[in-house]
Amino acid sequence: MRFIFGLILTCSPLVHAFCQYFPTEFWHKGYLITSNGDTLRGSIKYDFDKDAVQIDMDNRIQTLTARNISYFEIIDKEKENYRQFYSISYQMNMNHKVPRFFEILYLGELTLVAREMIIQETTSSSLSSIYRSQPQLAHKFYFVYKDGKVIDFEGNKSVLYTIMGAKSQEIKSYVKKNNLKTDRLQDLVRITAYYNSI
Repeated sequence: MRFIFGLILTCSPLVHAFCQYFPTEFWHKGYLITSNGDTLRGSIKYDFDKDAVQIDMDNRIQTLTARNISYFEIIDKEKENYRQFYSISYQMNMNHKVPRFFEILYLGELTLVAREMIIQETTSSSLSSIYRSQPQLAHKFYFVYKDGKVIDFEGNKSVLYTIMGAKSQEIKSYVKKNNLKTDRLQDLVRITAYYNSI
């Protein structure tokens, strides 16, 4: 009985942070393709902060970075869906490009990718003035053109319409008609899919 009470308490809103699912903390079944073209299969754990992947092949753990990997794919342990990641050369500043991992959200003429991050979100109860800070899973979005150019996207509508260029009027109408939010993952995938269909 104490165990059940403890479990209920742990997953209550008061300590909701303990029940959050952060995919980077788990091993997922999958495979990766190295920059040399080799395929390695096993359990994968990834780290966006370090742009690194650990792969466990029969209890032999190997660590590789975005420089050594061109692609990896996992079956998300919690959500049980396929997720695909590419190593893409990203412009850090005027003269410096580095390979970084990006998750593919929609692949097309204009590709939508994202990087996961854990942020601290501060909330307060309407019944008290106590503020709580808890970790939340968030995404930073990017668009990739066919020539490999990567554009940061913060969720701003006017920036989105600039990125979508000649198709911006159709996109504007589509967003308005369907009441879509340009900073919400599912809506942004729909918008990108629509862009690629017209």
